[in-house]
Amino acid sequence: MTNACHIAFIGLGHMGGPMAANLLKAGHTLTAFDLVPAAVEAAVALGAKAAPNALHAVTEADVVITMLPASQHVEALYLGEGRLIHAVKPGALVLECSTISPEVARAVHAAAKTRGVAMLDAPVSGGTAGATAGTLTFIIGGEAANLERARPLLEAMGKNLFHAGSAGAGQVAKIANNMLLAIHMIGTAEALNLGVANGLDPKVLSDIMRVSSGGNWSLEKYNPWPGVMENTPASRGYEGGFGVDLMLKDLGLAMEAALASKSSTPLGSLSRQLYALHSSLGHGGQDFSSIQQLLKRS
Repeated sequence: MTNACHIAFIGLGHMGGPMAANLLKAGHTLTAFDLVPAAVEAAVALGAKAAPNALHAVTEADVVITMLPASQHVEALYLGEGRLIHAVKPGALVLECSTISPEVARAVHAAAKTRGVAMLDAPVSGGTAGATAGTLTFIIGGEAANLERARPLLEAMGKNLFHAGSAGAGQVAKIANNMLLAIHMIGTAEALNLGVANGLDPKVLSDIMRVSSGGNWSLEKYNPWPGVMENTPASRGYEGGFGVDLMLKDLGLAMEAALASKSSTPLGSLSRQLYALHSSLGHGGQDFSSIQQLLKRS
């Protein structure tokens, strides 16, 4: 798939919108659908064609890309009443980029296979900044041949492509990664809170830990203390970025996977409880780094 192709893109939110924009920049033809009209209008302004519904969007598409909030949305779209998978033409390629349960991903893979449709589950890491810059990491499950077919498209939206394994493996790797992200974000926030409560400057403490054994991605790239790092959600009132409720959803997926495999995840479980508490206090729409505020209140 080295030449321009006809793509149906469904789900044009904070992540999907910029991803679609990068595909348009790469010269692909794109038919877009989202339940939010303004999101479709933004894609149309960049050169996409609007579809009245998801079924209409995929009818003639060579590739279908979906970026939806949660498992239930993906399951309802592909396997529910409308059964979108039946509208995708045989021989087309589906790239399911949402973060969902491995079980739902495998169910969609199976349905696609019966239709003669190629599929990859390809959740992403890198946040809205990565989506805009085209530097996302794609964590991919499915057949290697399908990955090679999809590679030019994925490279138009991302910088790193990892083949995690067979159907559903991309989702397993993604939820393991996000569980770790939650754990080290909470640990970073806790350490900063301790230091500031004992008279340290949060930026000085961050600089110390960044080059010491406590260094981690949350500290170095996404510092949760307001004013320490420019252009992070913490420095703009925790607006934008990756929402608390989305992190809570991903931690729930991790706990489901842990239960199914009888894996021990005590820190993941505690992280989910803390994010659930933070969300219940009215912060579900804020960036997940706002967990710093929960610890400050504590």
